[in-house]
Amino acid sequence: MSRTPSDKLHQLIRALSPAEKRYFRVYVKGKHGLDAKYVQLFEAMDAAEYFDEEKWRQKIYRTSVVEGKKFTELKAYLYELLLKCLQQYDELNSVQYRLNHLLQSVTVLFKRGHYDDCRELLIRARKLAVQYEHFLHLIEIVRWERQLAYTRMDIDFLHKYLEQLQGEEIRALEQMENASAYRRAFFEVYAAIKKDPLQRGPDRLMRLKELMSRDLFVSPDVAISHTARVLYYRTLSLYYHTALEQEKFYETGKMLIALQESKPHFLKENLSDYIAALSNQILACGLLRKYEEVRDCLQKINDLQAITEDDRRKIHRQYFSGFFALCTYTGEFTEARREMERCLKEAERFDPHEYETGSFYLQFVPICIGCADYSAALDHLNHWLAQRRTVGREDLQSLARILQLLLHFELGNFLLLDSQLRTAARFLKRKNRLHELERRFMHGISEAIRLPDARSRRAVFARVKNDLAPKANEPETRALLQTFDLLAWLDSKAGGQTFEEVVRKKYELELISSRH
Repeated sequence: MSRTPSDKLHQLIRALSPAEKRYFRVYVKGKHGLDAKYVQLFEAMDAAEYFDEEKWRQKIYRTSVVEGKKFTELKAYLYELLLKCLQQYDELNSVQYRLNHLLQSVTVLFKRGHYDDCRELLIRARKLAVQYEHFLHLIEIVRWERQLAYTRMDIDFLHKYLEQLQGEEIRALEQMENASAYRRAFFEVYAAIKKDPLQRGPDRLMRLKELMSRDLFVSPDVAISHTARVLYYRTLSLYYHTALEQEKFYETGKMLIALQESKPHFLKENLSDYIAALSNQILACGLLRKYEEVRDCLQKINDLQAITEDDRRKIHRQYFSGFFALCTYTGEFTEARREMERCLKEAERFDPHEYETGSFYLQFVPICIGCADYSAALDHLNHWLAQRRTVGREDLQSLARILQLLLHFELGNFLLLDSQLRTAARFLKRKNRLHELERRFMHGISEAIRLPDARSRRAVFARVKNDLAPKANEPETRALLQTFDLLAWLDSKAGGQTFEEVVRKKYELELISSRH
């Protein structure tokens, strides 16, 4: 049986940034020129959106007879050449590569007795290692400085700097060990939270409190480097979010972002943690109704220049997720509707194996409801339900069933609603999600579809809304209402207004209240 051709080369080429592609073209131009077969293959794959091995083979070799392994060997050569080129490209932009290069150069010069040149390189390497907290490299630099003085029998240097070098080595080891302890603590807390995301009982919270009771979290001063302090605040932020301590979650996130922004050179090396911090702060500000701060965080995310492909995916997802959530809270449904198409269009450039657009579909539903386009809302909801990953979020599955009933009501599908109500009740009961909110809402819908006119239905919706309002802050209710303001929808049905009008008025009242 013949093997299916691998598409890894095509995927690599398509993932390159424009700057990386330019660098590769310059890189190969000095080797064999731009008419070499591997360059032709690179250009053909770069231009092709979809994998088509036979088309590329014909383009490169035309009518020539090709030996069985010849094209495979050409692809392998191009793949290896790309990796070498990208390594050189990264050396221009990565502190890790620059430090490695400097220390390798020290080794080369030392073997040939160029000791003054070694010292010059070590001075440059030390500056970089200290600035970016590369503790292992710093320890290696100290070792080289002692070795260099010993080889040259520079007793004056050793007499003057030996204690200082010893102190720097001890300090670097302490900082490395300290940062390692915080890194381990972060991942222990992260694993405890993610192990069973639906389990929110006292046992898990007690386990988290035990993890956070260690000396590491007595004070930020225990973290003795920027790296460790960032991990200190990231871990606290995770804990406060899980423990539902919203004010502390917000304050910790604010301190974390200020800390990261205080040393922007670190962000040129690694954006991932900063993107995560901004995303969490959007959530924290949303929970506390600090919507102007949400806008500030969204602007910061949108202004970021991605370093890696993973950064590009995260920036896209976190910006649009946050933007759609904000619009849902504030009633800016028309603005959000305009951005939906741009969101999906931009997502097409990402590898579908690495990036799913399905998670946006549930956010599209309240936006379309706000625009009174119930058919589009139902289409998006069905797209979301068809995604395999939805099984992991029972709270959102519960919301999806509520939204299904709501949309069929808006579309006037009253005959269908009878069976839909029974199906939803069975599903929620089986999933142990038939809470008071779901029960009362479904009872209200069932009652409303049996009434003859809109006026009599208004009284039903007003009663259901008043019954559910006191439950808005209960844990099993809060997650649902954060994604879709069911109370606002009930209010719109009770008062004969549009959903958009109710949400906007609610937002405006909150703004007035927050200013006094």
